[in-house]
Amino acid sequence: MKKSNTSIAKSLKKAGFYDAGKKQSERLNIINNVTTKPQRVKMVDKLFIDKKFKDGGVSLAVGRGEKLPTKQGAGLTQKGRDKYNRETGSNLKAPQPKGGARKDSFCARMSGVVEHSKGDAPRAKASLKRWDCPGW
Repeated sequence: MKKSNTSIAKSLKKAGFYDAGKKQSERLNIINNVTTKPQRVKMVDKLFIDKKFKDGGVSLAVGRGEKLPTKQGAGLTQKGRDKYNRETGSNLKAPQPKGGARKDSFCARMSGVVEHSKGDAPRAKASLKRWDCPGW
């Protein structure tokens, strides 16, 4: 039986989770007794994602060597990809300028970004050039 968030909160309240003076270890025991493991994983994931992206996501900078300036083709360096992957659990890969499905998909998406941007979009244009997209 799948519990909704409100029924989990009611179960926690009934078990005394919100009572004043509870120690952290007592609260953890209550959570373990009231919820299933998938529910706990979902709760932790939600907290992790909310905390990670409340300030706008991962901070990457040219000065720290995590991304390239537009004159060098924009995009992330290996150091930047490693940091992004570590902090978000993603699996970003290096550019694929020689061809393939990833290149085709990237060129199509990024061309749309350039076409629909309000400004000049210099980083998007530089990345299209770096990936050797047709017409850039």
